[in-house]
Amino acid sequence: MGISQTVNNNKIIKILSFNILHGATTNGDFDFDKIAKIINDANPDFVALQEVDFKTNRIMKYDLATELGVKTKMNSLFAKAMNFDGGEYGNAILSKFSFFHTRNIALPFSEGNEPRSAIEITTILSSEDTISFISTHFNHLESGKDRLKQAETINKIFSQNKYPTILAGDLNDTPKSKTITLLENVWTSSYNKKDPKPTFPSNNPKRKIDYVMFLPKDRWAIMEAKVIQDSIASDHCGYLVTLKLLNIKNLKK
Repeated sequence: MGISQTVNNNKIIKILSFNILHGATTNGDFDFDKIAKIINDANPDFVALQEVDFKTNRIMKYDLATELGVKTKMNSLFAKAMNFDGGEYGNAILSKFSFFHTRNIALPFSEGNEPRSAIEITTILSSEDTISFISTHFNHLESGKDRLKQAETINKIFSQNKYPTILAGDLNDTPKSKTITLLENVWTSSYNKKDPKPTFPSNNPKRKIDYVMFLPKDRWAIMEAKVIQDSIASDHCGYLVTLKLLNIKNLKK
């Protein structure tokens, strides 16, 4: 007997970008439930996670992405940026949808600095639209030299994508900086440029360094963007954005 399927035409999706401080809370303990609660309360379709540990000694050999996937009932995927503390360290994605293609792109970094990467999934929404989703984390050092090279690489590689694409992550730079300006030559940002809400630090946010961007510009509409502040779950606020995927046939010529 076959399975009857009803196509869901809802093209509205929610994206959460969240730097999770390698699973630690700002109290210095490891309480994955606090991170999971932020995610579950936001109820996103996709989560871009940064500062994710994979079986390191400091998190007692847990696979953090998998643990959060179980606690949120979402599919999880971790990608290494570097070896660290007996395990690995990098980015992850949580998704309500399965993956049919994934890749992890190493980003350029200067000798002596931390390696960085960008993890991408390509998936089919319940509306039967195909999109790609990226989680990344740029270098944090003041000089910004690595960040510019990392932004250049992101632009070069992902601007060639076949499908509508969302980029989310901790970019470690503020609006109007060279890094963000370079990215915004290719990507459209979701924040209010007249009033960019800060995302860091979570106990008293003063700087916007967490972002959700997308391309192409004419395939997406921004429905809502908000900062989720919790001073314990992480040192970063969550950044939650609701987007609507636009039909090609409905676009104005």
